[in-house]
Amino acid sequence: MKLRNLFMIAIISAVTFTSCEDKEKKAQEEKERMEMEQMEAERKAEMKAQEKKMEMESNSIAAKAMATPTLSTLVSALQNAELAQMMKEDEGPFTVFAPTNDAFSKVDKAAMDNLMKPENKKQLQNVLKYHVVSGKITSSDLAAEIQANNGTFNFSTVEGAELTATMSGDKIILKDGNGKTANIVQADVDASNGVVHVIDAVVMKKS
Repeated sequence: MKLRNLFMIAIISAVTFTSCEDKEKKAQEEKERMEMEQMEAERKAEMKAQEKKMEMESNSIAAKAMATPTLSTLVSALQNAELAQMMKEDEGPFTVFAPTNDAFSKVDKAAMDNLMKPENKKQLQNVLKYHVVSGKITSSDLAAEIQANNGTFNFSTVEGAELTATMSGDKIILKDGNGKTANIVQADVDASNGVVHVIDAVVMKKS
């Protein structure tokens, strides 16, 4: 009888031990499964974020400018000023008034060549930032603001100085700090991080 009881206790102990081992094994397997699922979810999220970034950059202001032959001088200037990455990667949104190659050709060549020198990068940045506004402003927005403000709309650029927008018929005209004007010749080039308006002159803040 005593031997039988000992035998039963041994069996129960073995079963209990096996059961504990099974529970621990299952718990470990469940933990590993959850960790794997989390890693997979993180991997997918990272891939999705990377795809979104690539899509944004391929349709960015910088990409639109690079794809437009008449804006090649602006692209070179942005690269020299180390602002191309900002126009490519920064989500913004921004409104860019983009001078054409012909617009840049109207600027004194010696002055332009001087601006493009590495030691004058800060000056070039300031000139380019005077063509950029924080926020997305379409031509319709500009027209509405001009009409709401008795024909004249003043707004600040990223550089800090102001531009003035007016209208002549349906044409939107920008006036810089020196009183010189630039016409918007192509409006509302939509980009993933803002909008581009092509202009026919380089604007400069008051000197």
